Amino acid sequence: MSIVYIISAPSGSGKSTLVNELFKMVRNLDFSISYTTRPPRGSEQNGKEYFFVSREEFEAMIVADEFLEHATVFGNYYGTARRFLREAENRSNDLLLDIDVQGASKIKEKIPEAVSIFILPPDRDKLEWRLRTRGLDSEQVIRRRLDTARREIENYSKYDYILVNNLLEQSADELKDIVLAERLRRNRGVELSEEEKRLVRTAQACQLEEARERVQPILASFNPQMVKGT
Repeated sequence: MSIVYIISAPSGSGKSTLVNELFKMVRNLDFSISYTTRPPRGSEQNGKEYFFVSREEFEAMIVADEFLEHATVFGNYYGTARRFLREAENRSNDLLLDIDVQGASKIKEKIPEAVSIFILPPDRDKLEWRLRTRGLDSEQVIRRRLDTARREIENYSKYDYILVNNLLEQSADELKDIVLAERLRRNRGVELSEEEKRLVRTAQACQLEEARERVQPILASFNPQMVKGT
């Protein structure tokens, strides 16, 4: 059975870059391209970043039960099509889903064994800097994204792994190690090489309970009250 990996992160956290690096390093991994009714941004292409469809098309897919999950975000539909999981299983590949907190929760309900990974920025200031320097959004949208990030980050404890994206190369290696360690975990009884033992240790350091203390300053940078509730 295919392993389903869920990756979530606030907008501007570098998630897409990390995912692109992951696919350069890991084989037998498929990517689920989400469907959306929002218009393309910048150089986005249909079938690459998203499948861009009309509301009528999306709602017809809902009626036909073609989505594993779908949600409305800022007035637009977003959804994960079931066919990507079927296609990955037919190829004996694993499947990676790049979805938000809402979608991740729904996938976990349907596929409890799915592996969930939450990517955090180093702090709020760094996230705001990234949002501003990429030059895609108005001031109003940036403020909205920062507020959304604060609310999304409050859900970090629902994820299996926490990855702080500070240095790209290091973070990409950690993400790779998480993916490969989960594959090893599901093939118990196989003697591990020294390299495999190393990547398992790296992955374990990113597990929720191990990462809680490290993420406290990040949480506090978004909302000091958030730390009190963890």
